[in-house]
Amino acid sequence: MDSSTIVPIIISLISGSIGGNIAGALLRKFSLGPICNTIVGLLGGMGQMLIAHLTTAVTTGGIGMVANVGGSAVGGAILIAIMGAIKNAATTKTA
Repeated sequence: MDSSTIVPIIISLISGSIGGNIAGALLRKFSLGPICNTIVGLLGGMGQMLIAHLTTAVTTGGIGMVANVGGSAVGGAILIAIMGAIKNAATTKTA
């Protein structure tokens, strides 16, 4: 792997984890805690990266990087909301 391959992956991981933690802070009802928010955000960021590669919708250059960061952050946030809703549904049924 060269730097042109690894840098977008690292950026997706970082922005996904940041997006997951921001979503956890804003949507306290769905928060999984800081560590789990980070892990789920990482997965959401990587999911966005995989989707972008499959659809080839992300352009190259500066605009592509901004789209990657934004998409990864949103991907992390969406995954936090989904996982938080599942957690809340599971705890509601058992309580």
